[in-house]
Parts: sequence; C-alpha cells; structure tokens
Amino acid sequence: MQGKVEICGVNTSKLKVLRNEETMELLRRTKEGDKQARDELISGNLRLVLSVIQKFTGRGENADDLFQVGCVGLIKAIDNFDITQPVRFSTYGVPMIVGEIRRYLRDNSAIRVSRSMRDTAYKVMQARERLMAQSQREPTVEQLAQELGIPREDVVFAMDAIVDPVSLFEPVYSDSGDTVCVMDQVKDIKNTDEHWLEHIALKDALDHLGERERHILALRFYEGKTQMEVSAEVGISQAQVSRLEKNALKTIKKNI
Repeated sequence: MQGKVEICGVNTSKLKVLRNEETMELLRRTKEGDKQARDELISGNLRLVLSVIQKFTGRGENADDLFQVGCVGLIKAIDNFDITQPVRFSTYGVPMIVGEIRRYLRDNSAIRVSRSMRDTAYKVMQARERLMAQSQREPTVEQLAQELGIPREDVVFAMDAIVDPVSLFEPVYSDSGDTVCVMDQVKDIKNTDEHWLEHIALKDALDHLGERERHILALRFYEGKTQMEVSAEVGISQAQVSRLEKNALKTIKKNI
C-alpha cells in the first residue's frame, strides 16, 4: 500500500484538498439537495480517506478494497453531519471512516465471534453512529449502554470481541534502528528464570522423598484424590496417609 499512487483508478497524488470554509459551504449546499456540491465534497475529502487507510497497513488487506470501504464511511459522515454544530467535518468524519473499515475487517476476520456477541456489537456500532450524529462527539460506554438498555459490561465485552487482532511482531516503537515489537512488551509469567529455578528446586526436594511418599503426593495433588481414596489405593489407613503427606510436605519445604 505504501507508495501506491493510484487506488481504485484515482490518482492520489492529485487529490484535491478543501479548506474548512469550502467544506462547510459544500456541506450547506449538500443539505439543501445540491448533488453537484455533494460530489465535490466527496472528491475533496478522498485524501482524508487515504490518510485513514494508512493506519491499516501491514494487515494483508487490499488497498483498493479499504479505500472503497473508507469512501462508504465518508459518504455516511457527509449524510449525517450536522452543520449547526461547532465541529470540524474531519473531526466527525475520521471516526466514521475508521468505524466502517473496522466493520469490514471484522466481518472478514478469520477469528470467529458468537452470533449473539456480533449482534450486540452491531447494535453498539449503530447506537454509536446515532449518538455521534446527534452530539457530533464520541459517546461514552455509559451512554451507549443507556441508549441500548443493556449493562455496561455487555457493551465492553461486545466491543472487545470485535477488536482487530494485533500481530506479536507489529512494531510499536523504533529508535536508531532498534525496533520494539508487541512481543517485546508481553511478559511471560510462566517461563521465567524464577519459575525454572523453583521447578528445579522442587524436583530436587522430591528426590529426597521415599517412593511411597512421592506416590501419595502424586495421587493427592496431581490426580486430585482424597486421603480416603489414596488410602484405599495404597492399602494403608487414612491416618497414615495424612501423616505421610504432612511429613513429605514438611521435608519439601525444608529442602526448598
């Protein structure tokens, strides 16, 4: 996508850029039913679409497809923008374009989300667009929940479920040629030096136990059996199992 000059037959190097005053005038004429003004408004904001799709590079998506979807978001923004509000069109248009592209990516994602969760997410997206059209600003989670009459948690879970996946190798910071990827900031709490040292120490402590004590601990803590079940399997009383278990644990703690 980077360095591509022509997208969907449009020469991006020659895209027109409208001043804010021109945009507002075209919006006013568009609201009055002027189709030519609407066409000029769309063509004059294609660079806005182009700037948005740059954020979605590196995902293997076709630039032409993203550009077309972004144009749909742009048209929705034009049709729903309230010219009486003291807000720049780009401030309202960019989230609409981003939302349309994310909806497209979500529907074409290889990650499957349950139908009920997807339906809730669609309702949240529609409510978001309605509230943005009314107030010209991004609604809060509480406002979305109130609009739909559902718990705040359902809104959060639904939106989290449709968030685009991020590659572990996606760069998040680069300085002097040293790139930091997502995986560099993900902590592995299992395969740490401390974990391996504890594992080695535990194995060494178990080696100090007798065969019967190790067998009892395996039945109790690996297979999850009760002391009565262990006593029946090993052939000793429950009291003996309890005593051997306590002594074994005491020995392990001492050796660790």
